[in-house]
Amino acid sequence: MENYMSELNTTCGGWSTFSSEMTEQAQAAFETALSGLIGVDYNPVAFAEQVVAGMNYQFFCNAKAVYPMAPNAAAMIHIYQPLDEKAHITKIDPLN
Repeated sequence: MENYMSELNTTCGGWSTFSSEMTEQAQAAFETALSGLIGVDYNPVAFAEQVVAGMNYQFFCNAKAVYPMAPNAAAMIHIYQPLDEKAHITKIDPLN
């Protein structure tokens, strides 16, 4: 865990800077948390993470409702990955 934290360039409780290079852990948390979500397609553009009792993620996403001619929008998706449980969405903020 110590090497992983140094790779993040962050400390426990502090947020990393946003990166467009998705880690395997972040991608897995994103896919797990959004599994089964319908109505809007979210594509992550960048993410930041925070080490807590588990991991918090913020994903800056391109969001598009799944109907013809739907406009593109931006959203910030907040996800929590507990230590021994599945990742889940804690909040989705539309960005206007």
